[in-house]
Amino acid sequence: MTSAVAVTGVGAVTPLGVGAAVLTDRLAAGETGLGAGEGHCAEFDAGDFLTRRERRRNARFSQLALVAAEEALEQAGWLAGLPYPAERVRCVVGTGLGGVPEGSQGGAASPLTVPLMMSNSAAAALSTRYGLGGESFATSGACAAGAQAIGVALGAIRRGEAAAAVVGGAEAVLLPLVRDSFAEAGALSPTGRCLPFDAGRDGFVMGEGAGILVLESVEGARARGATIHGLVLGYGASSDAHHLTAPAPDGVPAARAIRRALSDAGVTPADLCYINAHGTGTQLNDEAEIRALRLALGEALASVPLSSTKAATGHLFGAGGAVEAIATLGALRAGLAPATYGLSEPDARLGAVDHITSARSLSPGPNRAVGLSDSLGFGGHNAVLVLGAP
Repeated sequence: MTSAVAVTGVGAVTPLGVGAAVLTDRLAAGETGLGAGEGHCAEFDAGDFLTRRERRRNARFSQLALVAAEEALEQAGWLAGLPYPAERVRCVVGTGLGGVPEGSQGGAASPLTVPLMMSNSAAAALSTRYGLGGESFATSGACAAGAQAIGVALGAIRRGEAAAAVVGGAEAVLLPLVRDSFAEAGALSPTGRCLPFDAGRDGFVMGEGAGILVLESVEGARARGATIHGLVLGYGASSDAHHLTAPAPDGVPAARAIRRALSDAGVTPADLCYINAHGTGTQLNDEAEIRALRLALGEALASVPLSSTKAATGHLFGAGGAVEAIATLGALRAGLAPATYGLSEPDARLGAVDHITSARSLSPGPNRAVGLSDSLGFGGHNAVLVLGAP
């Protein structure tokens, strides 16, 4: 088994509210953050957290990332100073669209127009604010970007290229241009409901948010007496090489990523006690995802509790993989998995799946609770994380 990496801090801003605990608690309580057909971070007011200068110099997705990072670094005990040399701390923040749509709505240009649009601006903002002097960049594998950020940092810490990393994803694209594009593509729910795996599903619902995690080697975290909130056990990735938006219908490439993540973590399908599915609520994506999970997990799929948190948060695109990793870690730590909000009639065509329709206690294996979170992005980007309780 390749070495695990410790999660010592998490932070989130989502349509369910501000804070990682708010996210996990409201998910477990069976609540939703969706309203009027989308997931807006209505409880987030940038003025409550950021100075006027910080608000002016950061697009909304970067603002969300900054607030999520503050929570994560405070939980990790990093706000008083970095516990590692600055040049040994990486910063990777994924995003699908960044500030591009926000900066393309017209109006006069300013010296800040391009910096606000740049996909790497959230990573740059975090590294600048906290003095993170290691390599910093953005992953941009569409809806897999947040999971990709965690995966690349996992590898860097394992190889000794970094001592720690601040990673995650952020997205804020609730804009007419993006909304109209998804609607024209037939991916957006015309009813404004997100019902992953339901027989009546008709598309996804857009959301916004950010999730940030602090990762360290287990040895480093223990040496400084940090609380370990969870573990990143493994990562696997692949490309469909099939279509710009549609998933490979046979599920084979995504299944390859799932198998790689399990192998990397040194676990088997039988070790899993929870699956946080990508679960967008579109016909094609849900079918391809379940097909991939069945190919990778075999008969075990029918007995592993599975849910999609997008039913309560909306599709957070580049932030989704990171926010869902935080939700998965919270479920494993509490031993309580959230339901797929609104799921009432599981699609029988998907075969035997252990859907969670109300919050359910988890049954961990002999060593620890282990979960899987998969993110399948437009363009065929598949990124899969295997996560563990402390």
